[in-house]
Amino acid sequence: MLRYRIAGLNVEMDPKYPTLLKQGVPYLHDFSGEADIVVDFPPSFYEEKHKLHPELPMDSCEYLWMGFGVYRKLVNFGGFVLHASALAYQGRAYLFSAPCGTGKSTHTGLWQQAFGDEVIILNDDKPALRKIDGVFHAFGTPFSGKTDKNVNMGVPLGGICVLEQSKENWIRPVSGRDAILPLYHQTMRPPDAKNMDLLLGLLEELIQQVPVYRMGCNISLDAARLARDTMQGGLR
Repeated sequence: MLRYRIAGLNVEMDPKYPTLLKQGVPYLHDFSGEADIVVDFPPSFYEEKHKLHPELPMDSCEYLWMGFGVYRKLVNFGGFVLHASALAYQGRAYLFSAPCGTGKSTHTGLWQQAFGDEVIILNDDKPALRKIDGVFHAFGTPFSGKTDKNVNMGVPLGGICVLEQSKENWIRPVSGRDAILPLYHQTMRPPDAKNMDLLLGLLEELIQQVPVYRMGCNISLDAARLARDTMQGGLR
């Protein structure tokens, strides 16, 4: 078993295939004592997943389901995963969430074009969120979807934006049901009632502490500037 530090937690897992072995290198951490999270699926588990999804090579099966194994246990440590592209900018993390194909990665790429090296992509697909000492943080993890855009760092969360495509750029704050429902639909939901209650409690705390926005945007640098100016102005 290899040892890692992921989302501020000590993790043990035993990858065999190139993708996770490579992407896990920045997260290797020789901690002492017991791991917080252990993912130890037998080879037969991945073989079965490959049979169910023959379009996925074994490398991808390991990468996806080992990630699921880590993420499903986050809720026991005040955390969860959000389907989003996450960036760090001036000491805060900003997340852009939406269904696949909406343009999350395109939007965070616009931030990089507009603001240069001040922008770091934490995780381009599935950042981990954890409440630590009362403050929500966003973390890069080795599990970043179809890209390798992730870094091993955690940053206090400054805002979350739910994106939709639009010819004109606009952004507005949302709260209550309008904030929690789109985030809930972009999380990994636990299969059991106890952990589902934990997840829902974390989501309620999140929207009380962190500003949430709805944004319609096009592919322009003005979209990135509007999001930056609005989300920085809304910091609590």
